[in-house]
Amino acid sequence: MHRLGEDDIVIVEPRAEHHYRPLLSYVGAGLASIDSARRPQGRVMPSGCVWVRDAIAGVDPEASQVVLASGATIGYDHLVVAAGSRPDWDAIDGSAEAMHTQNASTNYLFDLAPKTWRLVQGMRSGTAVFTMPDDSCPCAGASQKILYMACDLWRSRGVLEDIRVVAVVPTDTVFGVPGVDEELDRKIDEYGIELRTRTRIQSLHRDTGTAVLDNDGVLEELDYDFLHLTPPHAAPRWVAASGLSSVTARGFVDVDPETLQHRRYPNVWAVGDIAATPGSSSGGALRKQTPVVAKNIRSALNDKAPRARYNGYTVSPFTVSRSTLVLAEFAPDGTPMPSTRLFELRKERALTFLLDRWLLPQIYWHRILRGK
Repeated sequence: MHRLGEDDIVIVEPRAEHHYRPLLSYVGAGLASIDSARRPQGRVMPSGCVWVRDAIAGVDPEASQVVLASGATIGYDHLVVAAGSRPDWDAIDGSAEAMHTQNASTNYLFDLAPKTWRLVQGMRSGTAVFTMPDDSCPCAGASQKILYMACDLWRSRGVLEDIRVVAVVPTDTVFGVPGVDEELDRKIDEYGIELRTRTRIQSLHRDTGTAVLDNDGVLEELDYDFLHLTPPHAAPRWVAASGLSSVTARGFVDVDPETLQHRRYPNVWAVGDIAATPGSSSGGALRKQTPVVAKNIRSALNDKAPRARYNGYTVSPFTVSRSTLVLAEFAPDGTPMPSTRLFELRKERALTFLLDRWLLPQIYWHRILRGK
């Protein structure tokens, strides 16, 4: 927006610290430190903007006002909702309580990623369960990264054969993208993973270390010694309370999936996890969405109809070992959308691992966050 000539831009952000979440998978696998995934918020704010360090309490879209936790209000000509999503612990009975036990963790919470690594490196035998929920969680495929990196570590230590590894996914196949499924199936066979498709976690019992699996209505109890849970996600509660949500129970912002403009309030827009767009959210999707919104707001400010369109592109990297990666780029219906024809990125490669682990974090900190 600043490059397009707008100089009255306000960013409301309450946190003092910014987290690069894709690195949390590597923290949980012992391949990155927790400090590498955070920076002081002030150091990563884009230039040319006003930072209001406060939390959002609500939005009054009729009055075009944002209500802050401090009680102050900010009027707007256009509002971009980029509030992300939150773990929906109510979706799985007992899931929040399970995270406080000694044998369960998740890389989807910043503070728990180091715990994941402690559990992974301490595992020598028993049953390990890894879950992937629906598309409500950020970059759903990333939930499988820790699965393969943990198996690779256990194999290198000679203990994989003593560990029963169970992967629980809600989809008909391991992920649902042609070419990617075949690569992941090959690694699943290589590691001896039990793949449970069309299956979800119904509930967790912390006292017994038991997961109740639901496979198309058929329930099964599975005791675990280690659980990596990826919880379903939902919108922040103030979004639904502000009347911005779609009709879905998750409460994401009701936008046109191409223009990313709100269906009822034309001066409200949404990007990222919070936007009710089809398919899986991801940082790669966000990079495609932000220029669309910037251009469309610019058009609206000039009394023109929004013409820029988001094509539904998203991406999910799968670290299938501790040094190789499979990159899935696809449309909401699973159709591949490769960004290059020079390399087949859906194949297991060391190059894409280096890109995801080392290059992208630097690009994120020094360019993406600054709008470059």
